[in-house]
Amino acid sequence: MTRDEKFKAPLDRIEDFDFGSETARVFDDMLDRSIPFYPEIQRMIGEIAADFATPGSRIYDLGCSTGTTLIQLDPVVAPAVELIGIDASPDMLAVARDKLTVAGLSHRWQLICGQLEQTLDLSQASVVIMNLTLQFVRPLYRDRLIQTIVQGLETDGCLLLVEKVLGPNSTINRLFIEHYYAFKRRNGYSDMEIAQKREALENVLIPYQLDENRELLLRNGFRVTDVFFRWYNFCGMIAMK
Repeated sequence: MTRDEKFKAPLDRIEDFDFGSETARVFDDMLDRSIPFYPEIQRMIGEIAADFATPGSRIYDLGCSTGTTLIQLDPVVAPAVELIGIDASPDMLAVARDKLTVAGLSHRWQLICGQLEQTLDLSQASVVIMNLTLQFVRPLYRDRLIQTIVQGLETDGCLLLVEKVLGPNSTINRLFIEHYYAFKRRNGYSDMEIAQKREALENVLIPYQLDENRELLLRNGFRVTDVFFRWYNFCGMIAMK
């Protein structure tokens, strides 16, 4: 795993964060050191997906990046389930394809290059996963994306959504963010790296409050939602059709 040093050197100009080749090369380390309890979140996603995956159905990972979640799903879900990863970055998908090939998945799988803000073709889905993905979709397109997911899901299928969230209170929200930055420092990131990445993400990652995400899901066709993970300003939600 290549160590993430993308923001280690001082930058004269901070460009918007992107998911190109430089990010894809270090992305696995970036997630391991930037997302609290990331292995446990992946394990929980696999566990819950196994509860809902039905033989002959499909599991879609939207924003699949380097394919880590698909690899996690392979040993735990029903054999007759197809695993499909969709991502807008060809560079991420190239890394994912190599990882999935090396892993030797027992399930049928495919990777598709596609923009989530455009029309998606989802069908026969028992589970749809968006693991730290929706926050990168422009708010203008989020309702339509959730509607597309609901239409592609089987009855009683589920969406597993993991996001950074904003708190409804500014004081608590600030405290949560400070505790998150402390977590990143413990994992070896410097204050400069944290600050430069924060600036790069400012116009790219647009989080909602937990209640806003819940309302987004319910108004677009899901009948029930619940929280399966929470750590300060990170939240995992399940929504059932």
